[in-house]
Amino acid sequence: MSLRSVLEAASQQQPQQLAHLFELLRIPSVSTGADHAPDMERAADWLLRRMQAIGLQRVHLIPTAGHPVVYGEWLAGGAQLPTVLIYGHYDVQPVDPEDEWHSPPFEPTVRDGYLYGRGSSDDKGQFYAHLAAVEAFVRTRGGPPINLKFFLEGDEECGSPGLEPAIQQNAGELACDAVVISDGSFFNAQTPAIGTGVRGLTYMEIEVRGPQHDLHSGSYGGAVHNPLQAAVEMLAALHDEHGRVAIPGFYDRVRSLSDAERSALRQVPFDEAQFLRDEVGAPALWSGEAGYTVLERITARPTLEIHGIRGGFVADGQKTVIPASAVCKVSMRLVPDQQPAEIARLFEQRIRQLAPPTVQVVVRAMSYADAAVVDVNSPAIQAAVVAYRQGFEAEPIFMRSGGTLPVVPYFNRILKAPVVLMSFGLPDDNLHAPNEKYKLEHFYRSINTSIIFMEEMASRKP
Repeated sequence: MSLRSVLEAASQQQPQQLAHLFELLRIPSVSTGADHAPDMERAADWLLRRMQAIGLQRVHLIPTAGHPVVYGEWLAGGAQLPTVLIYGHYDVQPVDPEDEWHSPPFEPTVRDGYLYGRGSSDDKGQFYAHLAAVEAFVRTRGGPPINLKFFLEGDEECGSPGLEPAIQQNAGELACDAVVISDGSFFNAQTPAIGTGVRGLTYMEIEVRGPQHDLHSGSYGGAVHNPLQAAVEMLAALHDEHGRVAIPGFYDRVRSLSDAERSALRQVPFDEAQFLRDEVGAPALWSGEAGYTVLERITARPTLEIHGIRGGFVADGQKTVIPASAVCKVSMRLVPDQQPAEIARLFEQRIRQLAPPTVQVVVRAMSYADAAVVDVNSPAIQAAVVAYRQGFEAEPIFMRSGGTLPVVPYFNRILKAPVVLMSFGLPDDNLHAPNEKYKLEHFYRSINTSIIFMEEMASRKP
């Protein structure tokens, strides 16, 4: 049967697919708290049964150190057909502050063309589009035209602990020619974006210790080096006057942007004034690292950010205290070839160089993630371009993501498979915030886009 017949079947099935998504969204699968462990089990069980109902084969759970991966496959043919692994995650963020939601977070609600509910965009609505696409193929042709493997994890929102060894231990079962990840957003409301890479991450904590206990500032101020002051002095020295990270060796492995990459970024419809007005809301943009545009700095250059400083008295009113200690949270976004563990070592060396003899410092590495780049010439990327053109009637752009997705380098390194970052959300979907939403038109178009992608992949050699 023709591709048109599959798309028509998907259109006819829209009410049923939306109802299925509602069922999944009603399960409060929050992975970050033990009190939701039964809900995580319910969500995994729901996916197992839904995959089986669609017709996927070898549906089962893959154990991890945390919540299990839900796995299912459709093997349309042997090695002569491409095999695509589709990644998603069924866990969601907590809903706090709940009183800011305009409708219950786990009672999906449609308003003004949007589906509101926790997980609607991140990531249940996006990955479910691929399952709906498979069902449309099953109803019309008996199954998809390529080999498919679904890999739906339950720990993405708490850092995916144990995911890397789970992929390593099941590499044979997960072997594929490409991985598709739909867990992000368009560049803007009209422009799809195919990710060409993600940044890595090194997250650090610094504890600055001074006196044995809090002191009265009237009695000891001027004699005791305040740990908060020492901390901010050290933090301020982590950037130089040109906006560069002032850690010796930090840039030694940084891969320079090629002329082609910089040219591609210049084609992105990025308006700095609009970015400042509509997304940032600050008085002005920071000049940042000299020699690079704002778009280059937020997507393809390494950065260092201070996330929080804790210590002393911060409640209402006043209290004149010199705190015994201060704790600072700092992360560094990394680009290809930078090694997270090495950056942690260089960071600690720098902090110890900056620390005055009046305080003691303890430096802790909290988490690591590698950076990754994507080959835009891979057959799967080119199939995604065609799918966006037809499914959304829009030309996609190529650009790196400024964020971090640890699973991307896992798939690259362990499965040796190119990753297609093909997302369907919008920048204002309120991910991780109250009133998360997903545009209904995007949900339906994403099903069509997935169908077209699978059809395109069938015509391309693995």
